[in-house]
Amino acid sequence: MVSRRWLEVVVVWWSLLGAAAFGDEALDDLLTKATRAAQQADHAGAIAHLTAAIKLQPTAAIAYYLRGREHFRAGKVAESVADFDRYVQLDPKSESQQWERGISYYYAGEFAKGAKQFELYQTFHDQDVENSTWRYLCVARTDGVEKAQANMLPIDNDPRIPMMQIFDLYRGKLQPADVLKAAEAGSPTKENLNTRLFYAHLYLGLWHEAAGRADEAKKHILEAEQHKIGHYMWDVAHVHAERLRK
Repeated sequence: MVSRRWLEVVVVWWSLLGAAAFGDEALDDLLTKATRAAQQADHAGAIAHLTAAIKLQPTAAIAYYLRGREHFRAGKVAESVADFDRYVQLDPKSESQQWERGISYYYAGEFAKGAKQFELYQTFHDQDVENSTWRYLCVARTDGVEKAQANMLPIDNDPRIPMMQIFDLYRGKLQPADVLKAAEAGSPTKENLNTRLFYAHLYLGLWHEAAGRADEAKKHILEAEQHKIGHYMWDVAHVHAERLRK
């Protein structure tokens, strides 16, 4: 979940490498078209290309991964879960890295599966506050906030601002004002401040929602959506905001 710009590059790279592995130019073309459509937020177009790729080569695991992302971005959560599950079936070694699947499980209401996925991701990367908070959110839905707080996955050093303050908020050590203060501290560039505020408001909204404070949750989720960033997590905020609007 860290270094999302790098992850976007990897998605493109793997889409091409996956096709090359099958030696199929038609598959290569479909994955390339799907990647371009995804970059333009044409979710329907990307899904159509990926569906065609899967029909052409049903064992092309990367096509299921990419389609899972696009299904989620389009608000089709159940479909995204099915695609991520199939991806892991075809490529079991990837399972520990599938934080996107954990988020889809959360929105599908499969909280126990989500918690397990985030616990597994911790074995891949153990310094990601977002992973710890999403596991908290899953546990809170099944066992309550107190148990979620008492059993958070440990994080020592996530260098992104204001991630450690978000972590301490979820642990019960700080208040929402502390998170926002940290996000605005120093002299960040306009772009950096926008990114900081996006994450601050997203995780404040999710934290309030876990505690049953619906009005506060909605305020922060909608605010996070206004701080658009070019990463999958913005799509998470957007999908959440769309659900709230409905």
